[in-house]
Amino acid sequence: MTAKKTNVTLVTIAIFVATFLTAVEGTIVSTAMPTIVGDLHGVNLMNWIVSIYLLTNAVATPIYGKLADLFGRKRIFMIGIMIFIVGSGLSGTANSMQTLIGWRALQGIGAGCIMPVANTIIADIYPFEKRARVMGFNGAAWGIAAIIAPLLGGFIVDQLTWHWVFFINIPIGLLTVILIALYLHEEPHTAVGKIDYLGSLWLTLTLLSLMYGFQVLGEANFAWQTVIICFAITIVALILFINREKRAPDPIISLKLFKNRTFVTQNLATMLVSGFLIGFEVYLPTWTQGILGLPASLAGFAVTPSSIMWIFGSFLAGKFILKLTPKQTLMISLGFLLVGSAWLALLPQTTPFWLFFVIATILGIGFGITITSTTVTSQRLVAAKDMGVATSFNTLARTLGQTLMMSIFGIIMNGTMNRGVAQNPQLNIGMMNKLINPQTASSLPAKLIPVLRTILYQALHNIYIAGVILILLAIFVNSLDYSHPKKVH
Repeated sequence: MTAKKTNVTLVTIAIFVATFLTAVEGTIVSTAMPTIVGDLHGVNLMNWIVSIYLLTNAVATPIYGKLADLFGRKRIFMIGIMIFIVGSGLSGTANSMQTLIGWRALQGIGAGCIMPVANTIIADIYPFEKRARVMGFNGAAWGIAAIIAPLLGGFIVDQLTWHWVFFINIPIGLLTVILIALYLHEEPHTAVGKIDYLGSLWLTLTLLSLMYGFQVLGEANFAWQTVIICFAITIVALILFINREKRAPDPIISLKLFKNRTFVTQNLATMLVSGFLIGFEVYLPTWTQGILGLPASLAGFAVTPSSIMWIFGSFLAGKFILKLTPKQTLMISLGFLLVGSAWLALLPQTTPFWLFFVIATILGIGFGITITSTTVTSQRLVAAKDMGVATSFNTLARTLGQTLMMSIFGIIMNGTMNRGVAQNPQLNIGMMNKLINPQTASSLPAKLIPVLRTILYQALHNIYIAGVILILLAIFVNSLDYSHPKKVH
């Protein structure tokens, strides 16, 4: 058996390190962003440092899943990490915003491999009953990253230079590659079928135009013409992709997957939940800083209990999926998320800091069960030869949910704040930006701060109402699953 040849412990450590590498990337770069922008003089291009990474990451994800099925997980995982390392090294050498954005795109292409192929390797080396627990530990890398990344980013920027935010990935990435090369052993893998290049092209164009369209939509002053063109390209490319996949001898994403109602409902639900997840993680620190006036270092800890309880939720998922149907397991997790999201949406402006810990605890359990159980269910609903594609599609659904909802949350935030500011001639939108940063909030006139905080509260309140709607939609989607498979193959 392959599992006997593989050093499961060392491979699991390598996977955890690789996951941590991608998890820490977003936050550590955000921490260093003011320094990077100041050095390279490109505040107007600032958002693209993050956006291009997310775009290429999402586009690459389903393609890596198929390649892992065709050529083996080990080879593709190592190639993906090496691309990530090269992209990181080149990003660290950038001397302009344009070149940094270009190298970040390459870095994102490499990162698109790590999560889906890591989860596929876990499925290969662990029996079904242990898989959820291991994925829970691996998912905890995101929670650890959320705590460590701001501190690490601040230390690197203060003690070294911002370039080391990227250079630090090189030795860690190489260590991961070495561990995988030495200790992961697969059966000899002969590719059956050919790469569906045309399908890959149409899928890439679909995802790029869709995500770019939503990226533009989330900007404060966007051009409708650009958005309409992007969505028109998305529709045409999607139709071409579907037509291609119907005829392709070995499609990049088999349309047969979508004939399974459970597979579709599980991935739709995880997309909606991931949209709410990003809103919770991004905007809760905004609340604790802008409304409660706490420093950034303390405000970030408001979401920490959710990261810790995510692991507990994953353990529960491991027990539930052995005894319950996928629909029942998901309904339990969505119950936790409905309670947490509704509580968040009903909070008054005077909410004390400690109460966020309670809500984050409830939500963490729900997130842990949802993300882990939908991943494991997606894997076990397909044959072994399609496991890479199924896992990568689940990862793609989560990425799409987060990217699209961040744009929608941005529209809600900007719209509410603009309306609030317009109603008071003493205010301007620049004051809102100062309020959100505790370091600059003190420079605002004291008499205006309560009014500004009320406007910010209303904006966040509206975002969390949208979050409740997402969870209700996920519950509705889950209710459409009429099949009841307890065990599939």
